[in-house]
Amino acid sequence: MDSTIILIFIVVVMALSFDFINGFHDTANAIATSISTKALTPRIAIILASLMNLIGALTFTGVAKTIGSQIADPFQLENGLAVIIVALMSAIVWNLITWYYGIPSSSSHALIGSLAGSVVAAAGLSGVNLEGFINIIKALIFSPFAAFAVGYVIMSILRFIFKNVNPHTANRSFRSLQIFTAAFQAFSHGTNDAQKSMGIITFALIAGGLHTTMEIPFWVKLSCAIAMAMGTSIGGWRIIKTVGTKIIKLQPMSGFASDVSSATVILAATALGQPVSTTHVISSAIMGVGSAKSFYSVKWGTAQKMVTAWLITLPVTSLMAGLLYLVTSIII
Repeated sequence: MDSTIILIFIVVVMALSFDFINGFHDTANAIATSISTKALTPRIAIILASLMNLIGALTFTGVAKTIGSQIADPFQLENGLAVIIVALMSAIVWNLITWYYGIPSSSSHALIGSLAGSVVAAAGLSGVNLEGFINIIKALIFSPFAAFAVGYVIMSILRFIFKNVNPHTANRSFRSLQIFTAAFQAFSHGTNDAQKSMGIITFALIAGGLHTTMEIPFWVKLSCAIAMAMGTSIGGWRIIKTVGTKIIKLQPMSGFASDVSSATVILAATALGQPVSTTHVISSAIMGVGSAKSFYSVKWGTAQKMVTAWLITLPVTSLMAGLLYLVTSIII
């Protein structure tokens, strides 16, 4: 069998594995609020999230095209398949480490950092499309601040509107509404996160000479969507506990506000074709919602640990992928 076909097969398997891991790693972010407020049972929440992730993943392709072309040019990069394999290895290892310790770090940062590090190791800084890479980094940095602000504003408005409503009545109403916001949240997650593996596979197909445009083949869309949905069905209980209970004490109204805020920001980024970290956006929205209630209602110690993980993910995965590429090239 031709070596290129073998390498592309390896890329596809690894990319779908990354999507699967992303599914159970980031499922927590999409459904933690609805579980922690008892709007949904864990089983129903995961089934709903799996379905909506699948639908969301099949709906858009803009983020996939950005990932596949804006960090490096798949038509020009030498050893493109090796670059992709190493990047996926690095991202998967980091995702498993952070999942094991229950840290809601970013799969997006892990993949983008790993891809950039692998490209630099293979082709030097000139191999990186700096303009495209910087635009992606801007979106990754801006989106959590936007989610925090939107969460703060929406929660402030809700608190003003419902200030004279009986808390029990309000909670009952918002607990019902959370069924829809959890679905909205999972759909938005699928529209952005599953796209990243689609872009990686398409990058590999172009680098291997089996595809000539950045249009995403249907089989790539479908396989990535299914892998994400299957991973989602596994659940991520360690991270559900962190997101759902260790940032703020969530109630149905605050859960509703954080779901709407983060899903809106993620969908806006998807519409612009920009990959964002759903982990960062959702966690930041929860912090914004908590701050609207009271600055001291946010467990800032947990928030500090999360932010530290966010800050180190890009450089650590870049370094990891770069070193892994160099070691692999020496051995092979």
